[in-house]
Amino acid sequence: MTDSNKMWGGRFAAGPDAIMEAINASIGFDQRLAAQDIEGSRAHAAMLAACNIITDKDAEAIREGLLTVLSEIEGGTFQFSTALEDIHMNVEARLTELIGAPAGRLHTARSRNDQVALDFRLWVRDQCDAAISGISALISKLLTQAEKGADMVMPGFTHLQSAQPVTWGHHMMAYVEMLGRDRSRFQDARARMNESPLGAAALAGTSFPIDRDMTAKALRFDRPMANSLDAVADRDFALEFLGASTITAMHLSRLAEELVIWSSAQFRFVALSDKFSTGSSIMPQKKNPDAAELIRAKIGRIMGAQVGLLTVMKGLPLTYSKDMQEDKEQVFDAADSLMLALAAMTGMMGDLKPNAENLANAAGAGFATATDLADWLVRKLDLPFREAHHITGSLVKVAEDKGVDLSDLTLEEMRKVHEGITKDVFGVLTPQASVASRTSYGGTSPTQVHTQIARWRAKL
Repeated sequence: MTDSNKMWGGRFAAGPDAIMEAINASIGFDQRLAAQDIEGSRAHAAMLAACNIITDKDAEAIREGLLTVLSEIEGGTFQFSTALEDIHMNVEARLTELIGAPAGRLHTARSRNDQVALDFRLWVRDQCDAAISGISALISKLLTQAEKGADMVMPGFTHLQSAQPVTWGHHMMAYVEMLGRDRSRFQDARARMNESPLGAAALAGTSFPIDRDMTAKALRFDRPMANSLDAVADRDFALEFLGASTITAMHLSRLAEELVIWSSAQFRFVALSDKFSTGSSIMPQKKNPDAAELIRAKIGRIMGAQVGLLTVMKGLPLTYSKDMQEDKEQVFDAADSLMLALAAMTGMMGDLKPNAENLANAAGAGFATATDLADWLVRKLDLPFREAHHITGSLVKVAEDKGVDLSDLTLEEMRKVHEGITKDVFGVLTPQASVASRTSYGGTSPTQVHTQIARWRAKL
């Protein structure tokens, strides 16, 4: 291939030494942008011909040559060179070998600055689409779980203490809502980044009569970016992708933490499939939730990528500085980590089996229906809620001293605390009755859960 001095032109008489080559080269990671680089170059060449900046013959040679380069890269026969620094120069050098002089016309009216901004934006846009698809697949599995357990009672927690009974379906739907917002964040980010930087050239635009609308349309952008300095200088589209990824990873981490807790011998709320668990090298009884634990940890890498790129960008004067070469590796790693975590969680939720008996037993523990008792006192005896709260607390103390639940107290014992209590009170003291009564919009009752499932199925 053509060496780096020829690619640079006559400005430098000697090549960089090994250290400079190592720190300057990005081909070790930016080769992932090959498909986007070639797609952008094909659109650029077609536009140059349409604007009579290059001939149709040269444009056709460039188009065919780029397709050959792409097939070599996809086939694994392309020889990448660190001496050629990056994916752009590697592609152009090979194109020159294939078609000769016309390859030199491809870079007319553009710079590596707008070229890399274009490639990276196209790649991140593709990753937004992948994240949206991955989140949708996970939501679908959660909806199936919710449907199967719409009336399955379980404890709802605050402070990881039993609070009020809820349904399994309602708990699953909480994550559907979170992931739904995550999906919308990627959709919003994608819409904002869908402007083309191609044609900004190095930083000031170009004197050639190019058609930026043509290339934007060819590359499925909504429009060209309106300021050439901004087009090559900012990476907020990548930061926004990382922000959405970080929030999604946080939600996945919370669900993963619950799976770790729920699958423990102390809880036994769920059974994880063997496909997403491992054994112990020394303890034969162990079934470790390793997939969940690794999902839980991915937030560190993804959030770290966001902080890393923010730190790279925060002090850069306009426009391009070589610092911005550090924008890609962490984004690539975060995208890989997110997609792996989404795929693993989707698999886990598809195989997950809730233990209805253990969930139901736990739902009634810890005086979980105490709020239902207080509400009954307000509704039936017309007591102020604060007084009802005090009476309920006294009844909880009686039950606690006797070592029983509220529903195990006799009517006589309850009437010693408040003589107005009737036998009807026992109708609200079971977890099943508690969840069935929570019919307010967004509540945990099975009817509300089914309503929300139907809404989400239509949305997907």
